[in-house]
Amino acid sequence: MLIAFACLAALVVCCGLAYWQWQRFESASGTFQNLGYVLQWPLFGLFPLFMVWRFRRLARERRDEALSPEPVAAAPAPVSTVVAVKPAPVEQFDDEEDAELAAYNRMLADLNARDGR
Repeated sequence: MLIAFACLAALVVCCGLAYWQWQRFESASGTFQNLGYVLQWPLFGLFPLFMVWRFRRLARERRDEALSPEPVAAAPAPVSTVVAVKPAPVEQFDDEEDAELAAYNRMLADLNARDGR
């Protein structure tokens, strides 16, 4: 009962704030931002009610699951589909024109061979 009163109080306060923003929108200094708040405040007021409804629904679902006599079937064991792959032999990169490129290619081949193991 207290929760329902708190939800109703939140809705009334937020609707009052929406009315205040509507008055600001209609004034000479009002902007469309005030109009946005007019639409936003009632949603803020309805949110506590939604959350109470959601929590009660989740509690009811948990209670129903706990009372259900149906045993839950065990999931089948996962099947391994990993295939062993023999790593490729490390290629020798000897590029006399570009020693830095050859060293980089050797490093990449070594990393690939390690990853394959």
